[in-house]
This record gives sequence, structure tokens and C-alpha cells, in this order.
Amino acid sequence: MEAFRHPGIAIDDPLDLEAFEADLRGSIVLPGSAEYDEARQVKSAQYDRRPAMIVRAADAGDVARTVSLARESGLPLSVRGGAHSLAGFGTNDGGIVLDLGAMKGLHIDPVARTAWAQPGLTAGEYTATAAAHGLATPFGDTGSVGIGGLTLGGGIGWLVRKYGLAIDSLLAVEIVTADGRQMTASPDSHPDLFWAVRGGGGNFGVVTRFQFRLHPVGEILGGAIFLPATRDVLRSLVPIAQAAPEELTTISFLMRIPPMPFVPAEQVGKLSLAVMFVWSGESEQGQVALEPFRRLATPLAEAVMPMPYPGIYQLLAEAEKRAYGVHRSRFLETIDDDAVDAILAAMAEPSSPTTMIQIRILGGAMARVPADATAFAHRDANVMLLIITQYADPTTKPAHVAWTVALWEKLATHDTGVYSNFLESEGDARVRAAYPGETYERLAEIKRRYDPANLFRLNQNIRPSVAIR
Repeated sequence: MEAFRHPGIAIDDPLDLEAFEADLRGSIVLPGSAEYDEARQVKSAQYDRRPAMIVRAADAGDVARTVSLARESGLPLSVRGGAHSLAGFGTNDGGIVLDLGAMKGLHIDPVARTAWAQPGLTAGEYTATAAAHGLATPFGDTGSVGIGGLTLGGGIGWLVRKYGLAIDSLLAVEIVTADGRQMTASPDSHPDLFWAVRGGGGNFGVVTRFQFRLHPVGEILGGAIFLPATRDVLRSLVPIAQAAPEELTTISFLMRIPPMPFVPAEQVGKLSLAVMFVWSGESEQGQVALEPFRRLATPLAEAVMPMPYPGIYQLLAEAEKRAYGVHRSRFLETIDDDAVDAILAAMAEPSSPTTMIQIRILGGAMARVPADATAFAHRDANVMLLIITQYADPTTKPAHVAWTVALWEKLATHDTGVYSNFLESEGDARVRAAYPGETYERLAEIKRRYDPANLFRLNQNIRPSVAIR
């Protein structure tokens, strides 16, 4: 085997790589192999990068060995779970990709209502298994997202108003830190680290197992109500959704109606506010909770039905395909009339016909956790808005960036921060917006203790604080 080399860095002994591979329970994918081009892909097609090595870890020992190799070689290290990072952090050029996708162990204790889960699981895989016991952990809105990155950033999904963020159900983690140590972080063991990983992203190590609390979630009422995209409908969304019982979580999409079996042909292509939702309670009560939305305007189409909780992921399966896209997001105090007008004017002439604006109304259980209890500090956020501009031709990216950023800037008036999982590579100021004030300073100090050389930097990076001597 040839020596493993990287521009400016070399592991000169060819046995080094052989010894590393021999100790792995998983496998290595190198450039030139038949698997390489598929193995290096991430969900966002705009990140076409060529790592020097992809390590498919099988267990925590493989993770520790790979972290040590990255530290000793000086190579950039990307940690990948579901590969959904909007910033493309699951890959790099010329470095090491630590792929956790094969680590899918899941142990559920239905009596204690707890689960130990490895980071290669997707939200859909975990949720389907838990649903067999009538239980769930609140994750995100799409099934193919890896539970690792989703949880470490906070985890805002279909049960956020009823059961809070994913991190609000996190009981402990097993984690490999920058020095290669394997440790447990919980309220009783390394509590500073446990505080940081609940919202602080992948800055502090590689989590190899999560312990979650499970909640009773059986059959839900779920689906979508497609309303006309009028000024009155859009300006009424926030107050109506906020006033709903906490059993109702909505994620709305301002978008062109796609062809679906339940959509009349004459409605396809019309701009609509698609109010998607999960009601985690009795179906009859859920129908009552939906009536204020239906009274806003006669729906253009709707599909509202009882279903097993994992079924909600199927409604967004089409959106999970690999694609080019530009994203900008904000937490907002409200969506006022000026914002409504700006949104509707922009969506009348989008740069891409598949552009959509996602609006999540928050509150409920998420808001009852103190802001300083975890590294996710935006507990009082009312609205999360995400502009999603997907496109097919990569040469047209500048036009889509310009359109997306122009609308995003017009919505700054009521900005209250940003969710780290919905950031692209937008600079240090935006990272600080995700971790405002003392939250960032506390995270930087914990970073200094556990990763002083900033090995874990391919993320929404928190730089280690400088020790005062």
C-alpha cells in the first residue's frame, strides 16, 4: 500500500495506514475505489468535495482511532451522520471524513421509556422502531436526517410544542473527545460537557451513543391543509397557531402546490400556504383544533387523517432528495404586515419555481425550559422562518443567492437569532446569533477544556477561549 499523503502533510510510513485499517472494525474508502464517488456524497449537491479518506466506523473504538489519526496527522476532520448539514460540513477536500452511518444500534426499554441510540440512525429509523411500543422522542421534520447532528443542534420538530426539543429528552451521551478519550456526559458526569452538547453542535466531540427519554405517542392526526396564499391568511397564521393547544405543532410551507392524488388538477401550481401539522392526541379533538385554520379561507385542498406517528415523515419524502439549494433562516418575534407584504411580493417572482418558505410556530414545552439550562438559548422564540431556494442548474446559483438574501434581509426587523442547524457557512456573526451573549462565552470556555486545538472545527464553530494566565 502506498504512503498516505496530503498536500503539506504526509504519513510517510506506508504501514501507518495499514496499521490504522487493521485495527478498525469498520472500513476505509479511498480515492480511486469503486465506492468512493458515492461514499463522498452529501445531501446538498453543491458540495462536491474530495476527501483523502472516508472512515466508515463500526463502533466507538473506530471513532476514537479516527479522531486520534486526525489529531496526529493535522488533516481536517468532518463528522458525518445523516449528511444533511446545510453548510456541507459532512465532507471536505483532502481531509478525513468520519462516517457514522453504519452505527445504527438501538435499544429501547419500553417500561422505563428510555432508549440508547447510536448516531448512524436516522430520525425515521428510530421513530419507526419506537412507534412499535407506542412511544417517540421528538426529532425533526424529515425522516432521513441523522439523529446525531439534529440532536446536537437542538432538534426542532413535529412534537416541539408538546414535548420540547430533542435535547429536552436527552439523558446522557457517550462521547469521544479531541484527545481520543471515551467518556459519558450526563447531569452527574461531566455536567459542563453535557450542557454544551445540548445545542452546541459537534464542537466538543463525537457522540457515539445517545440516551433519550421516550414519550407516549400513538396514533396521531396528521396531514396538510392548503390555504390560498393571501395577505389575510399569512398574517393570521402566527396568532392562530400560537393559540392552538400544545398537542398541535404546525410547520407551514408557502409554496406552489405540487401534483398529489388529493389535489384537484385546477389547483396544481397555485401559490398556497400549506399548513402541515401533527396533533398528538385524540383525532376528534384535533379536528376541532384545526377549525380556526379552515375558517381563514376555503382550503384549496387538504389531506387530514389519523396515522401512525412515523407516517408524517412520508409526506415530506420528496423533499429529502439530493439537490442544489440556498437557505437563509431567522427566529422572529412575529410576522408583521410589512414582512407579509415582503414575502408575498418576493414569492410572486421567485428565482426558482421550487422555492418555498417554511414557517414554524414554536412555544409550548420548548419555551418552558430556562434559557440557560442548555446551550440552546432561544427558548422564547415565537417563529422560525426558513427560506429554501432549490434549483437544478449549478451555474444559476448567484441569482438564487441574491434573491434569497434579499428577502432574508427584508425580514430582519423582528429577528431574535437563528437556529444553528439551519445555518449555511454564514460567518462568525451568525454563529454568535445562534449562541447569544453569555451562551457563546460559556461554550468557548468548555471548548477550551475539551478541544483546545479546535480539532472539531468543521461545524458552526465555537472557537476555544484563551486561557488567562
